[in-house]
Amino acid sequence: MRIIIKLKDEKKQAIDNTYNKLQGFVYNLIREKFGSIHDKKGYKFFCFSNIFPFEGSGIRNFIISSPSKELINSIAEKLKIGKIVNIGEMQFKIKEYSIFEVKIPKRNVHVCSSTPIIIRIPEARYNTYNIPQEERKKRYVYWRPKYSFEAFLKQLSENLIKKFNDFYGTEIYKYDLFEQFIFKKSVYSNLTINGKDYPFAGSLWEFLWSYMDSVQRKIIEFGIDAGFGERNSMGFGFVNVKG
Repeated sequence: MRIIIKLKDEKKQAIDNTYNKLQGFVYNLIREKFGSIHDKKGYKFFCFSNIFPFEGSGIRNFIISSPSKELINSIAEKLKIGKIVNIGEMQFKIKEYSIFEVKIPKRNVHVCSSTPIIIRIPEARYNTYNIPQEERKKRYVYWRPKYSFEAFLKQLSENLIKKFNDFYGTEIYKYDLFEQFIFKKSVYSNLTINGKDYPFAGSLWEFLWSYMDSVQRKIIEFGIDAGFGERNSMGFGFVNVKG
């Protein structure tokens, strides 16, 4: 489930899509009923888009997604039409909002990432994916296109299935989720966590399926709401279905 919020610029301003600032806005909306999510270990089951359009001025859009209807409905309850909100140094007026669901067909599905997908390769898989000795770090390395695409897709599939199982209490372990993929570009930046900056590597993708069975469709629809890859509650791995 998703909620799209229409925001009107309240001053002349540059759009700043810094992830921790957008995350702060989302947490303010969910704090009353879902405040414990912030300190919850493991998956938090929500994601969000950038503020768009990035250029120009006027009406902007911001989307929050989650497989939890309760979480999305709680956000809607907190939104007040006409209220002024601050996101970092930006200031907007809430113009309107609406809740909607994304459903995908069995055939000819096209999904694209709107924010970078983060995938980490754990130390235990270094030999499996032939990570060069000189690049091996303690605990994990971020996937980058110099590593195998198999490593990205397998880790992405495992991540989606684990989140799906955790949310629904199912026991799916191995499944071929992906059919075709297009790597678009790498994204390198910093994550701000507890006031400290940490470098990360992410990437933008398109995924295509000529046909989806029922299990694939359920898990991919879940991923569209929960986010692809890691750090979804910071806005990473937000994806959209292309018409």
